[in-house]
Amino acid sequence: MPLPAPPLKRCPWPGSDSEYIRYHDQEWGVPVHDDRLLFEFLILEGMQAGLSWITILKKRECFRKVFDGFRAEVVARYQNEKINHLLKEPGIVRNRLKIEAAVANAKAYLAVRKEYGSFNRYIWQFTEHKTKTHSYKSMKDIPAQTAESDRMSRELKKKGFKFVGPTICYAFMQAVGMVNDHLVTCFRYNQIQKE
Repeated sequence: MPLPAPPLKRCPWPGSDSEYIRYHDQEWGVPVHDDRLLFEFLILEGMQAGLSWITILKKRECFRKVFDGFRAEVVARYQNEKINHLLKEPGIVRNRLKIEAAVANAKAYLAVRKEYGSFNRYIWQFTEHKTKTHSYKSMKDIPAQTAESDRMSRELKKKGFKFVGPTICYAFMQAVGMVNDHLVTCFRYNQIQKE
């Protein structure tokens, strides 16, 4: 009788939460080049400020629903009435500054997309249009921000984006695969490199 396969070795941060594990195994660090999905991650990372990512992950479907599928053209037109309605929605982060920032970011995103032809083309310039692979062995080795995320933050702010500090920008870069920060011991590390 064959021996059972050993359990997959992964980064420790998802713990035992099945939703977190699915996100780690299927999404985190996978290069994203779809403009709409990049916008979604930018908004969600801003919403995370001061909270844990699992909190946002568990609210993600509700965010998608009430933010019109993160279609920037729609979000950019949100008025006070819509913002007040969102502030009563228990399935999302009910923070006026963050919701207003999402509207401002939609407008800034549309302007960037018009200027560069796509948001993807603009945002990936901060890693020279390729995934930067790191070789971290421990969670404590992973920085909260880098020179690239500092520059991204400065440039996004100049273009009118809000809730885009260097730490938020670095979390965004990790999420959308601009950097591969899976630990070298994680089964996804080599898979992402091949992708």
